[in-house]
Amino acid sequence: SQVALSLPLQLCDVAIFIAAAALWTRQQLLVEVTYFWGLAGTIQALLTPDLPQHFPSYPYFQYYIAHGGVVAAALVLVVGLGQRPRRWAVARVAGLTVAYAALVGFVDAVTGADYMYLRSKPPSATLLDFLGPWPWYILSAAVIAACLFAILDAPFRLRERRAEALR
Repeated sequence: SQVALSLPLQLCDVAIFIAAAALWTRQQLLVEVTYFWGLAGTIQALLTPDLPQHFPSYPYFQYYIAHGGVVAAALVLVVGLGQRPRRWAVARVAGLTVAYAALVGFVDAVTGADYMYLRSKPPSATLLDFLGPWPWYILSAAVIAACLFAILDAPFRLRERRAEALR
């Protein structure tokens, strides 16, 4: 169905809107979501794209500009503007990600879609190919995402500990 192909429900689609809102409002939760989704997830999409059309088509350029924009927004917000993730940001963003995946899973079940690849792996080669069969690759990907979130958060927590130790 057309609904199964046209809704902006992939994680990166939503990340584009969240990144724009974060840049506009600088609301801390939006910044944190942009940072973790942008650097842990969107970079994966840039490295292993699932594109039906190739260079030099409009979808090709739109894909790379949009995904690159999310990564750039994450870096501008955190590195350029100094908006650091707060304590427990990893737990907050991981919880939001799981809640969003549950919502998308419901939409997938109702429409027959495969947003977020919750029903099957993409046809192109991705990291998911190494994470086992359905549904195990979903659990494996969630664990990897949580680890990547923690790695991305670590420099800020270490900086806080050093600052507290110097007081």
